[in-house]
Amino acid sequence: MKNKRRRSARSNAEAAYICDSCGEEIVIPIDLSAGESQQYVEDCPVCCRPNVIHVELAVDEDPRVWAERE
Repeated sequence: MKNKRRRSARSNAEAAYICDSCGEEIVIPIDLSAGESQQYVEDCPVCCRPNVIHVELAVDEDPRVWAERE
């Protein structure tokens, strides 16, 4: 039963990154089903410049997220 609680708590996972262009902190949802290492392009909602978002997931750890200019 503990594992189900842990999974449901992480299913609504969010993390934040700093936009490499404008310096704003951006909070994003994390798709835990997309694998342990993820990379995708997303426009900053503040400055509209594209960022390459990197997500690393590890068991029993918070997601690690960072961004680079595209």
